Amino acid sequence: MGWDLTFVIGGAASGKSAFAEQLTVSTEKSRIYLATSQVFDDEMHKKVKSHVKQRGEGWTTIEAPFDLRPALAALTQDQVCLIDCATMWLTNHMMAENDLEQEQALLLDALNTCKAQIVIVSNEVGHGIVPDNALSRRFREAQGRLNIALAAQADLAVQVTAGLPLVLKGQLP
Repeated sequence: MGWDLTFVIGGAASGKSAFAEQLTVSTEKSRIYLATSQVFDDEMHKKVKSHVKQRGEGWTTIEAPFDLRPALAALTQDQVCLIDCATMWLTNHMMAENDLEQEQALLLDALNTCKAQIVIVSNEVGHGIVPDNALSRRFREAQGRLNIALAAQADLAVQVTAGLPLVLKGQLP
């Protein structure tokens, strides 16, 4: 296909997950969905149900809100994995007060050694105003650093805005 790691970035409700799903269904490989969200309220439960419905059938879902390494290490070259999303993964680690630099390094290493093709979705959070509190500013900075690292490691990087993809790096299959 010409890519091993694809990074899909965009704002909230920009169409990035749907675009990432389309990339994975264009392969003949078995599809793995690595879910990073944690469901703590009704709103998130509805969002997860909506994503499951949007994906449709033919996916194996693995829930991994913190440690993606075991799931990534178990994947084979005849699989494609959609990680949705890096933003929720980072949020989980930040709220648990984990060492973000260490967790990011472990994630990047796991992505680098994974045998499957990977599509990872993330939110662009730097286009808005400067947040008014320290936690939000810390999150925005950490998300920016994670996005930069993921884009640098990716073979293909695509920004999705209003459902439209803009290739930032590499070429679409």
